[in-house]
Amino acid sequence: MAEFDFDGEIDRRVVPALKHHRIVLGADGMDLFPAGVADMDFRVAPCITDAIAARAAHGVYGYETVPDGLIPELTGWLENRHGWKVDPSHILRAPNVLNALAMAANAFTEPGDGIIVQPPVFFDFADIIAENGRRMVENPLILRDGQYEMDFNGLDHAARDPKTRMIFLCNPHNPVGRVWTAEELARVGAICRLHGVLVVTDEIHGSITFPGHPYTPFATLSAEDALNSVTCLSPAKSFNIAACCSAFTVVPDDTGRRALEAENSRLTVNKNNAFASVAMQTAYAEGASWLDAVMVYLRGNLDLVRRRLADVPGITLIEPEGTFLLWIDFRGLGLESDDLTAFLRRQAGWAITRGIAFGPQGAGFGRLNMACPRARLAKALDRLALATRAGS
Repeated sequence: MAEFDFDGEIDRRVVPALKHHRIVLGADGMDLFPAGVADMDFRVAPCITDAIAARAAHGVYGYETVPDGLIPELTGWLENRHGWKVDPSHILRAPNVLNALAMAANAFTEPGDGIIVQPPVFFDFADIIAENGRRMVENPLILRDGQYEMDFNGLDHAARDPKTRMIFLCNPHNPVGRVWTAEELARVGAICRLHGVLVVTDEIHGSITFPGHPYTPFATLSAEDALNSVTCLSPAKSFNIAACCSAFTVVPDDTGRRALEAENSRLTVNKNNAFASVAMQTAYAEGASWLDAVMVYLRGNLDLVRRRLADVPGITLIEPEGTFLLWIDFRGLGLESDDLTAFLRRQAGWAITRGIAFGPQGAGFGRLNMACPRARLAKALDRLALATRAGS
């Protein structure tokens, strides 16, 4: 890991980084610990920086097609890293994963149809459903003995409604950090196939999992599940290139793929960004050692959070299995959501994502991004402990 420096501080305020911007932090929060937005504060793999610089040096940035090497590098990554052999003809492009989810909602459901979500879950799912005139059907996760589980009986009940046509599955799950097992996913697949519910799965965090919790791509469960799925992928999270990449959808069903292609065409989502293409191709081809080092560093950060919070009364870490996002239970502090936000900002100096943003099931929780230099994280944890002791 010495090859890469994750401890160095990089001032992201010199660019319009969302995490540090007033639209996220508020005008009064520019000096807070910025741990809400889901990207890393680590410099990207040097191979990516070098590849972008080389492309920039060419000096001509006109219209481009998809590079010949990009899709082979993507499929090679999926097969070598995750055991998923993907037919390149099943892959479509999209500007980003959220765009892919929205296109799938429009391609495979009608206005007023139900789309199942499993809160507390990534808040943009609700926005996509509402803004496209669909109806959100909640199948809340169950928190039992410190771990979240799916409510399969509730899922079966929700899927039985003939107007419920789709589920937005988050695998691995943001924000609770579950990496769903093959057995859990197979139960989802069986229920959805039985009731004619299409599984549209956001797997953007698939390459960020901890030992003992391997990522299972939903489409690898069975041929039948693959045909009843649309998988949304991007290297944005794994390689910290969210502002310089696009996304992919894997659609094994021929009819479904043509429908999604038609939606893509209707929206004229067919241009390629030269720098995104080179960043993604290089990440998949040469970035594995950097990602491996990131995962070691993240485990160290997780160990730090686990140790520090164990000594802070009223605050509990929900043990994560994947992602660099931590779901923290603050309910023991006895504060309402607005009061909790105020306490974290004013007493602890923290700007994290409010748990209630992920649905009412998230009230009393918060999502912490731990992908930052360890010294900064340690300082923030010290401030939290001091604020908690002062308030007790």
